[in-house]
Amino acid sequence: MNIPVNLFMWIMAFLPIAALLILMIKCGWGATEAAPVGLLITVVTGVAFYKADITLLASESAKGVWNALIILIIVWTAILMYQVGDEAKAFLVIRNGMRKLLPNELLLVLAMGWIFESFLQGITGFGVPVAVGAPLLIGIGVKPLWAVIIPLIGQAWGNTFGTLGAAWDSLAMSAGLAVGSSEYLTTAMWTAFFLFIWTAIGGFATCWFYGKGKALKKGFVAVAIMAVIQGGGELLLTQVSTTLACFIPAVISLVVILLLGRTKMYKDEWCIEDSPIMNRDFAAADGEEEIPDMTLVQAFVPYFALSIITLVVLLVKPLNTVLGQIKFGFAFPETSTGYGYVNKAVDCFSPLAPFTHASMFLFVSAIIGLVYYKKHGWIGEGGTKRVFVKSVSMTMPSGIAVIGLVIMSKIMDGTGQTVVLANGIANVLGKVYIIFAPFVGLLGTFMTGSNMSSNILFGSFQMTTAKLLGANTAAILGAQSAGGAIGAAISPSKIILGTTTASILGSEGEVMKKLMAITIPSTILIGAVLFVMTAL
Repeated sequence: MNIPVNLFMWIMAFLPIAALLILMIKCGWGATEAAPVGLLITVVTGVAFYKADITLLASESAKGVWNALIILIIVWTAILMYQVGDEAKAFLVIRNGMRKLLPNELLLVLAMGWIFESFLQGITGFGVPVAVGAPLLIGIGVKPLWAVIIPLIGQAWGNTFGTLGAAWDSLAMSAGLAVGSSEYLTTAMWTAFFLFIWTAIGGFATCWFYGKGKALKKGFVAVAIMAVIQGGGELLLTQVSTTLACFIPAVISLVVILLLGRTKMYKDEWCIEDSPIMNRDFAAADGEEEIPDMTLVQAFVPYFALSIITLVVLLVKPLNTVLGQIKFGFAFPETSTGYGYVNKAVDCFSPLAPFTHASMFLFVSAIIGLVYYKKHGWIGEGGTKRVFVKSVSMTMPSGIAVIGLVIMSKIMDGTGQTVVLANGIANVLGKVYIIFAPFVGLLGTFMTGSNMSSNILFGSFQMTTAKLLGANTAAILGAQSAGGAIGAAISPSKIILGTTTASILGSEGEVMKKLMAITIPSTILIGAVLFVMTAL
């Protein structure tokens, strides 16, 4: 790479991100308004300072549109699933049923916003926990803004080993870790250790949001148990099977939190009346609605279907192989900047395998739910049409933001701006860089919306930097992926998934502001722990 890595070039690379953050957090713009501005700045800096030509811009933009469409079909199918449940009034049943199972409201919020999202992240990922979780939380009376924030935190710890280890596999591939080698297992252990810290923070943060010190005291035992099961379980299982390291602890924690609801500590009704995250008026209004003659199990039919379909398709290898053979993508030519930064030609860029993609699982589950509810008379005449019309109308506004953000990230990547950001940090900081290693992972996920993409983008870079500094490569790589997982909580494209399904599109800046108060200190903490354990 011949791109000069100096302060000016670093500032120019950071300018689009800075503009995005200022517009969304400081000015209160929604992602729909901020994304085009960030994209415009990226194009200008790419052409003026990184010597990108029109061919490169067109190629990277086309890649961005394709990736954005893949994200948007997840958004649409998740909203479709929500609309099916809403039309059948299944969320009223879920709210009332879960409140009976978990009369302690704090435990209920933890179960629906932290534990259930962990379960969904374990099998699906790709933003599904956020898109599905937000409506469920609203259904139990959580304010829409917090119904987006809590799932974003809840799903983040499972981002590396979730989706049956997809992001972890990408890190191993990028860093050249041989499966089953001592370096492979040590890196997995470090990654899980850092994620253990984050999952505990996520649980305690949710308690704090619900009712500050009083809620922390009440929820301490439950969160501690859940954190040990999720974080500790993942830590142990990485040494056995990285594919199931997140999924198995997530399933166990789902069962355990329901059992905790029957213990002496949590079996009685308990709530904080003035909880800032709960909408008491909403709950009261909903109480006046007619609740269908539906059991809790029947209300969860689409979610059961989602879990079963996903597990069968992903774990039954012969079926996965057959279905995975059907895929399509687009060919792109080699492009390069005036500095010689090359984007290699690809015959099939980011191929979509529709029958093994999360959107297909969501779509089939939504249709199963629709047929089931309709058969039982819970969706009346004209209900099917309303479900599809509402789903499309809710999805369309988020399209501009998603497309703009993804194109922006692709152009930054294709012009070398993302690499300059990472290299600049490493060059300036020297061994102190170790503290900031998780931030590189966070930056990658913030930009791309994917821990997997962050690991692909920076895995090799982190490995090289660690060797140059004489640092522990396994620990650095672990911090990379853990930082990437935390970054999933503040990625604009993931936030949009939540604000869209929660019907608060335009509130992305407020969501990000509140999440950064948790994610940035947590990333600093992981960096500090890494530095103390490896550099001192």
